[in-house]
Amino acid sequence: MKIQATDTRPLDWSGDCLGLGFFEEAVDLQAFNADPDRLSLLQDLVNSSEFKGKAGETAWTRIAGSSPVRFVILVGLGKSEDLQLNHLRLAAAAIARTVQKQKCKTVGMHLPTWKQDKAQSAQAIAEGIGLALHQDNRFKSEPEGGQTNGLPEQVELLGIGQQLEAIKTAHQVCQGVILARELVAAPANVVTPTALAETAGTIASEHGLTLEILEQKDCEKQGMGAFLGVSKASEMPPKFIHLTYRPSGAAKRKLAIIGKGVTFDSGGLNLKTGGSGIETMKMDMAGSAATLGAAKVIGQLKPDTEVHFIVAAAENMISGHALHPGDILTASNGKTIEINNTDAEGRLTLADALVFAEKLEVDAIVDLATLTGACIVALGNDIAGMWTPKDELAQELTQASERAGEKFWRMPLEDKYFEGLKSPIADMKNTGPRPGGSITAALFLQQFIKDTAWAHLDVAGPVWTDKEGGYNNVGATGFAVRTLVNWVLGS
Repeated sequence: MKIQATDTRPLDWSGDCLGLGFFEEAVDLQAFNADPDRLSLLQDLVNSSEFKGKAGETAWTRIAGSSPVRFVILVGLGKSEDLQLNHLRLAAAAIARTVQKQKCKTVGMHLPTWKQDKAQSAQAIAEGIGLALHQDNRFKSEPEGGQTNGLPEQVELLGIGQQLEAIKTAHQVCQGVILARELVAAPANVVTPTALAETAGTIASEHGLTLEILEQKDCEKQGMGAFLGVSKASEMPPKFIHLTYRPSGAAKRKLAIIGKGVTFDSGGLNLKTGGSGIETMKMDMAGSAATLGAAKVIGQLKPDTEVHFIVAAAENMISGHALHPGDILTASNGKTIEINNTDAEGRLTLADALVFAEKLEVDAIVDLATLTGACIVALGNDIAGMWTPKDELAQELTQASERAGEKFWRMPLEDKYFEGLKSPIADMKNTGPRPGGSITAALFLQQFIKDTAWAHLDVAGPVWTDKEGGYNNVGATGFAVRTLVNWVLGS
């Protein structure tokens, strides 16, 4: 599929399908200066469908006769003063989905620009198209609808000028999001700790990053007792992945991104049972998937910021070597942890990763993880939690997420709640009481940061969806890749 931008006016365009965006207060067809026949047809569609231009609203019609356009799709954008980049992504995705169902080969799309910024608008529109039409057929012997399944051959963004760089950037961003989706969607017998390390190796070789893999003995030498405790019961060896992007010139800033990489979480001896979501635990590495997806994008965009991408990859399994409830582990910063629940393993892997990252003397660290069900209870499936003691870092991440169209909500680091993590025999326990579970998880992680600006992102809800809509299909969403990329680019 080829996406390109042109100066062609929408109703001068010829092809299979024409998609038009309208604001709620301005469904004004006269603005297109079209010939009377086309205006009449569009007005009939508006009248018959009672189209009002509300956000997410769509209407379409087939055109008979000798018209140069076979289908017309109208998509609502809501009120003009509320327009955000993500509205353009969603509108483009809605048009793309209709186009796919109608098996149109050539598509013209006319949507407004955000704040008169044609480049960012074109990028958002192209992202919406690319992500909505992504199909993951890797594990199907006969994909429904064939390999192309109604995908268009060409999409033209109308009236927006030549935007080659913006569309190229959109394609690169989509590659990173799709990598994250496919890592999360793949089963645990495909995406293992070794497979994550191999993926990092591919990114390094294709995009000029450097890669360091710490094997189990290397981790033992560094005293990573928390991370290694999680992997004790698995036959899959742990892999500590350190992937680094360095700009060609002097770096204006150094950042670290850490993704939780538990490729399957059985719960350990605190075993997850039927109905507890054990069958979905292949996606407990979604933080690492977003981290590697962002690395793939950053390696192509090549900003002047140095970025370290870190994943402590392991399985949390059951065997005679398994971590016991009641065991005490020592992390690489010397802090001791009483294990009162082996199913709170992600924070153990992140603990040693945070210590490792801070030793790199970076300016800021962000970790992201499918860490707690408590965060989903608090914020639902569409919003991720954010914890940081640094207002400036919170603002950076909020601005990056708004541009990405990914929702985060800053949560409190309530120091008093750490009382629930205190242990009579160790420095801390790995879980606290049930109330405020996502907050105590963040407070646990904070114990492994000394001075560096740090933020923790709990992405447990938005990394998976059971509904098709917008630019997400059912399944893995690739959530947080765009936010991480925007954060690096804006730093």
